[in-house]
Amino acid sequence: MSDVSTREFVIVRWFDAPRELVFKAWTEPALMAQWWGPNRFTNPVCDMDVRPGGAYRIVMRSPDGIDYPMNGVYREVVAPERLAYTVDISEHPADWHNLLAKHLEGRPADISKPLLFTVSFDEEAKRTKVTIRAAFDSENLRDAFVKMGMEPGWSQSLDKLAELLHRA
Repeated sequence: MSDVSTREFVIVRWFDAPRELVFKAWTEPALMAQWWGPNRFTNPVCDMDVRPGGAYRIVMRSPDGIDYPMNGVYREVVAPERLAYTVDISEHPADWHNLLAKHLEGRPADISKPLLFTVSFDEEAKRTKVTIRAAFDSENLRDAFVKMGMEPGWSQSLDKLAELLHRA
């Protein structure tokens, strides 16, 4: 088995907001719907049962009207410190799956199993550091997601979150 660190995608962002407020933006559907997803994407569906074993469903809609459904289950909820949840993207459109296959360059990948995301919230002097870790089954799969724009997508989402927190 390979080292988990070679199969992870990690992004860290600091927010000028208290940890409780940042955590709330990750756990209240009305708030999450305002910032989740890349620029110009909306979230017409954002249902969340934030508790261990609770499920969520988010449907991101692109500016051209294409829906990107995702769902999962919360494995760990420790307010306001940590969230761990699965991400099932198997319902994404066929074009998205075809693009993933292209970036895998013929290497096998099984996305029928959900990804595991862990988000930690660390406060320091009324600022909050958010660390997002996405665990993939393989380094190849992680690399394909990165090639497809995972980092800019998350950066845009987190920029929108910063704007939301600034207005709060």
